[in-house]
Order: sequence, then C-alpha cells, then structure tokens
Amino acid sequence: MRASGVLMHLSSLPSPYGIGDLGPAARAWLELLGQNGVTIWQILPLNPTGYGNSPYQPYSSCAGDEMYLSLEELAAQGLLPNLPEAFSLPAGHVDYEAVRRYKEPLLRAAWQAFVPDEDYRAFAARDWVRDYAVFRAFKKENDNRCWLEWPEWQRTWPENRAGDLTPYREEMEYQTFLQYQFARQWQAGRAAAAAKGIRIMGDVPFYVGVDSVDVWAGKENFLLDADGRPAWVAGVPPDYFSATGQRWGNPIYDWGHLQQTGFDFWVRRIGYNKQLFDVIRIDHFRAFDTYWKIPASCPTAMEGDWIEAPGYAVLDTLYRELPGLELVAEDLGDLRPEVLALRDHYRLKGMKVLEFTLDTAGKQARDTGSQSENLICYTGTHDNATLLEWYNSLTVAARRKLRRWLRRQGFGTGTVVQRLVRCALASPARWTILPVQDILELDASARMNTPGKAQGNWQWRADEKALTPALAQQIRTLCVRYFRAEAAQARRK
Repeated sequence: MRASGVLMHLSSLPSPYGIGDLGPAARAWLELLGQNGVTIWQILPLNPTGYGNSPYQPYSSCAGDEMYLSLEELAAQGLLPNLPEAFSLPAGHVDYEAVRRYKEPLLRAAWQAFVPDEDYRAFAARDWVRDYAVFRAFKKENDNRCWLEWPEWQRTWPENRAGDLTPYREEMEYQTFLQYQFARQWQAGRAAAAAKGIRIMGDVPFYVGVDSVDVWAGKENFLLDADGRPAWVAGVPPDYFSATGQRWGNPIYDWGHLQQTGFDFWVRRIGYNKQLFDVIRIDHFRAFDTYWKIPASCPTAMEGDWIEAPGYAVLDTLYRELPGLELVAEDLGDLRPEVLALRDHYRLKGMKVLEFTLDTAGKQARDTGSQSENLICYTGTHDNATLLEWYNSLTVAARRKLRRWLRRQGFGTGTVVQRLVRCALASPARWTILPVQDILELDASARMNTPGKAQGNWQWRADEKALTPALAQQIRTLCVRYFRAEAAQARRK
C-alpha cells in the first residue's frame, strides 16, 4: 500500500523546555500527522547521546535519553507538584548542555518523590537495565570520562562482578527510575500513535560507540586490544561526503565470536528495539555484506580494507528469533551488487534520495535512481542538505535544467522545493518520506547533520508557529492527490 511519512527527530519538536520530548509536544505532533493522512513517523535513535550530542554514538543500544522525558507527564503522576515555568532558549535550536543542567534537578526531585511498585521492580530486574545503571553510576563518579579511563575494577566489573556497589546504589536507583519513566512515556506515545494509524520507524545504528555499556559489558563481541581499546575502527572510505572518508571510531564486531553465540548480541539489541518501533531502519546496512576496517592508529578513513560480514546468517537468525520483524535497509552510497542482492533476498525496502539521483550534469536533467516500488523515496535525509540548501548550491545552468525537467514531468507550478516534494510523492515507491525541513521549505540553517563535522550538529528544532493546521491541510491535499492517504481515509470511513 502506498503511504507517506515525515522524518523529524523527537529532539526537533517544539516544547517549552528547550528540546522536544514525550509530552504534549509529541501528542500535538501525532495529532497533526493524523489530520493530514501521514501514516509513518520516522525518527533518529532515542538512546543517550554521546560525543558531539550524536544519537549515533550513544551510551546504550537500549536505554532512552532522559532529556526526552516530559516534565508535564511526571507532574501528572504527582512527582513534580510544582510544574516549572518554560525554559527560555532561542527558538529553532537545542542547547544540549543547558537542557541537561535545567532538567537534572527536576528529574532528581521526581525520583525522590517516586514510590517503587512491583512493575518498577520487574523492570529494574532486566539485565540491560542493571548494567546500564552501574555504567552510569561509575561514569558519574569518573566525571563522565570514557570507561577506558576508569579504575581497573570498574573497567572489568562486567567480567568479574566484583567490588562493593553500596556507594553507588543511590545513583543506580536514579538511573533505573529514569529508564522506567522513559519506557512508560514512550509506550504511551506509541499507543497514541497506533490509535491514529501512525507507525513509528526507529533508527538503529549498525555500530555502537566505544564509550557505551554495549562495549563495556560485552567486550568479547568486539575486536579490542588487551587494554579494551579498539584494535580497528569503523567508517567508510573517501566518498561524496568527504575526501578523506569518514572515520567514525566505533569498534569493529568480532563476527567469529558473534556467530558462535548465535548472534545473541544482535538478537537482544534488535529484539528490544522491536518493542519500541513498528519498523526499524538499519543505518549503514551495507556493513552486513562488507564493512570498512580501519586500523585504529590511522587518523583518517583513507587506510582500510573491505571485509565480508556474515549478513545472511545474521538476518536469517533475526527473522527466525523475532517473528513479525520489519526492517528497512539504508542502502545509500557506492555499493557492490552483493549488498543489493542481500537486501532483495529479504525483500527489504531500500532508500532513494532525490538529491542524489537527480543528475544535472548532462544537456538535460534526469532522474538516475531506481523506479522500483519496493523502496522509500526521500527528498533528503538527516545527513544531507535541505532541498532549498541543495538547490541554492547548484549552478545557474543546473537550476535551469532542473526546472525544465520538473516541467516535463508535470510539476511546473509552485516553488522548486514544492515541485520536488510533489515529485517525491508521485514516485512509484510504496513509501515517500519527507524531512519536515523540506515540507517547511527551510534553508541551510535547518540542516540536522553535516557528516565529518564534529560540533554543531543535531541542534535544529522546529518553530511551533510553523506546525499549523494550514500546513496539515496542505500535506493532506498532496497525500490524497498522490494516493498516499488511503489508509487514513479508510479509517475515517
């Protein structure tokens, strides 16, 4: 069935407390989507952000970032008797450090008022919750430094389970409380989405960050040296985004060990995310086929080797152990045919991004991308320029050729951004997903991430005044015109 979706991270929602959260702002957003026939909400990873505030370098594959907790929801439980006034921050921007400083004492106050019950105790008994609570307690004592810089007994605690945790009990309980509240608030939001016929597509990075509970508590799953440091790191060689490649720094999996354990690490990781999301997009899907293995000593990604991964064995295991699993493959970039064969073997939807497939180099502009139905058509992603920024970066001649091509395709009226949005919606792709920045026709200031840029990413936040009923009606009209609102119409009948 043809469907439409919007890409907008939770952090980008407007709210009175400096960052989008799981409270009224999220419910208002779901209402807006429901009104306009959109049936897919795509978000970025929700895990606790690590280096550079990146959701792709989180402290845990399972934990949620406490920044997203709604103070209004905590107040509704009676845990914050005096709801604080709005936290004044510049519109359109997330100041992560300021938000954390502001929310921290309020969250601790809510924890002090909380009375544990059986539901909470059952949640706290989960293995990943306990490990995460210990990890964060140790991290706090060590001034938030990477676990590789902790005292030896803390670095090796997961293997030995030795050492007195009594001094850390209070912080462990606080971290457990935060995760319990996140799980409650998220599942309430997911239920609200389901009631409106909206499916949530989450994003799971292929790799995990070195400074994470995943590596600290599962060292055997990665290629590490005797001190626990990555012997090789992940990334991609020089490409469209960077002349020196992208050196992400994530540790490489020990696929031999993972295979011996029945890929238990992947089953648990994807299995938990399946409880959170209706659809899971695997970021950097190509690494299930081949991955770029960079020596840890290399400061760039220019040195490395492509190594084959046991993708079929992993995916066979996931589909066998997790019935009903629905995955989407992020299959962008220069790929060898085997990657596409792996994707198609499991009938996974891939991705088509208009900014990458619209070629203006020849005499006439043309779309070089796939016209398959089994894919998702995007105008752009969180990793590239907004449509307006991209169009403005073209030469005068390229812009002219693009406009002519749009007219030939039947998209001759409106701004160029509006015409490109209609072009994506008219695609034969089963799903079209639009970044909210492109729906709002925003410029470079609204870009979410610039790959290779260490600071200043992930900060864009929508202006509440822009998310109006008029915008909803505009999108609904387009969804109906291009037969992407049928599911919503059927529900209303």
